Amino acid sequence: MKFVDRTETLLEIVKKLQAAGIGDAGRLSYVLHSLEQGKKVYESDKKYLNEKYVQLQKTQPVKKNTHMQKATQPNALVSDSNHVLTGRVHKCASCSGGLNLEDKTVRYHDRWFHVACFNSVLKTESPEHRMGQIPEESKTELIAQKTQIKTVRAETDPVLVLLASVIFALLVFTAYSMFSYISLVAISVAAVMVFYQIISKREPKSQYSYGYRGASSYSIIVLIMPFALGTIIAYDGYVNGLMTLTQTVFVWCLTLSFWQTMLFIPLAIRSVSKEALLKEPSSYPKMSVLVPAYNEEKVIRTTIESLLSTDYPDKEIIVIDDGSKDQTLEIASRYKDKIKVIHKENGGKASALNAGLLYATGPIIVILDADTIIGHTALKHIAKSFSNESVAAVAGNIKIRNRINCLTWCQALEYLSGIQIMRRGLDYFGAITIVPGALGAFKKSKLEEAGAYHNDTLVEDFDATLKVLRSGMIISGSNMATAYTQAPQKLHDFYKQRKRWYRGNLQVLRRHSDILLNSRFGYLHKFSYPLMAIHMLLIPAASLMVLAFAVYQLIIGNYYYIAFTLGMFIAMQYLLSAMAVRMDKDDKKMILYSVFLVIGYKQLIDVLQLKAIFEEFIGLKAKWTSAQRTQQ
Repeated sequence: MKFVDRTETLLEIVKKLQAAGIGDAGRLSYVLHSLEQGKKVYESDKKYLNEKYVQLQKTQPVKKNTHMQKATQPNALVSDSNHVLTGRVHKCASCSGGLNLEDKTVRYHDRWFHVACFNSVLKTESPEHRMGQIPEESKTELIAQKTQIKTVRAETDPVLVLLASVIFALLVFTAYSMFSYISLVAISVAAVMVFYQIISKREPKSQYSYGYRGASSYSIIVLIMPFALGTIIAYDGYVNGLMTLTQTVFVWCLTLSFWQTMLFIPLAIRSVSKEALLKEPSSYPKMSVLVPAYNEEKVIRTTIESLLSTDYPDKEIIVIDDGSKDQTLEIASRYKDKIKVIHKENGGKASALNAGLLYATGPIIVILDADTIIGHTALKHIAKSFSNESVAAVAGNIKIRNRINCLTWCQALEYLSGIQIMRRGLDYFGAITIVPGALGAFKKSKLEEAGAYHNDTLVEDFDATLKVLRSGMIISGSNMATAYTQAPQKLHDFYKQRKRWYRGNLQVLRRHSDILLNSRFGYLHKFSYPLMAIHMLLIPAASLMVLAFAVYQLIIGNYYYIAFTLGMFIAMQYLLSAMAVRMDKDDKKMILYSVFLVIGYKQLIDVLQLKAIFEEFIGLKAKWTSAQRTQQ
């Protein structure tokens, strides 16, 4: 059935999806409220509704004792982690009996069965049919109020390996086309080392693979190889007369900028398999969700309602009004029968979070920004990550929901690439450096031991994360724990947001500089901190040098050289974006904006980072700045 974009039809679709328990409850609630208020619905929300409506239409009842046929559905819907089970709306596809949360069930694509019914149907089928039609990864079990998907087997995604192979093939081709055999050998050796990391341990031996012996050597590869590889290629081209001095610097900077990300590919691919092996907890700990708010009247209601609708058995919601001058406190107080509302004098976000900690009674503290809509099953996925007792904090998967112009789409792709490629690589070492304030969780005891939050930095989440890492604990990431946040829609608001971020990052980097010289901090010392320093201090300068030399080469008429070199790296960026989109099952439209992560948006970020470095160097006082909110 064709999706019709009319307000009446959208309302009906949202209500049908809510009744069927399909889709993210928080997001559906937000869209429903927007429609009822006559507000604009984002195109990304319309597309989301369309996909879920198609999924709803494909759910067909199955008569008792009939053979199962392999379901056909769009690839984008095969691994929908937002599908919510409720006994109220789901029936067994075989006996048509109701499915309760305490029942043992099995999922076959988009249909659910009692275990007994499923087994009886299997007995009527040949072994060949069972093996060919029912993939192991499609079977899930619902036991005692556990609605998350339990993966039985973890395999390396062959499509991701193929994309990685194409990327490195392009690098080898570039070396062969432009340089000599020394460069070709250097890149080939690098590619072999990287693929060895993928192939040698395709499936981790245990549920948690932090700290394996090869990780130490690989951290050295990630930090040193881009410099060494760029130097070899540049030297090779210059000595053999294939490049001028300016071209040599251009190639070195370009190699340094790109290869640092490239070497995270195998870690990201392996992280996908590692996360799939996580098991559901035997019990769900109480979670205290802290929502600091200052002048958030436009968004606080939606955030609270998304939290109230989350599927988690034991949670408390604490909204901390930090002396707001608008109606934030009044709106939050309307929910005082269901949540805790704290009012305090304005003291900053860190002060608000520390106040919330005093009232929190759960062993797990979840931090949520006031402009963020939490995913319906996010808290359960966070609990799943805490099943490893060594994990002290969990970083959520932040998504941009207001994708309405080129700027917001670029931010969405930046978030996606950063989380799915770079952060997954850090997750492999258990050393993620930022638990985002938009959605992150800490063990309360570990956060308090680390000193909680400090007001003397603009990025309290980064500072708190490093303090916890210094204690020797693991910080993990959960890509299934999703949250939808607003991104700045205008350049002015974008500038204000990034100005605070980049100045704050440098403050924290300087505060914790002793990590660089102290080996007792483990991977934070040998890998994460040096990597942060390179990306915050060196990569922006190298990227702008690439742009400057590219412009110079164009001025002197060397069009083919620039077109070929940048063209190859843009192609590789598109492939990287495709990998990230596939890992997260996100909107494929984002891939189209990949060129801006090489030319345009990338330079905008680099300029803002260099500006922050200059201001920090001269001691210019940093101030808290925030983007303007959009009514939700």
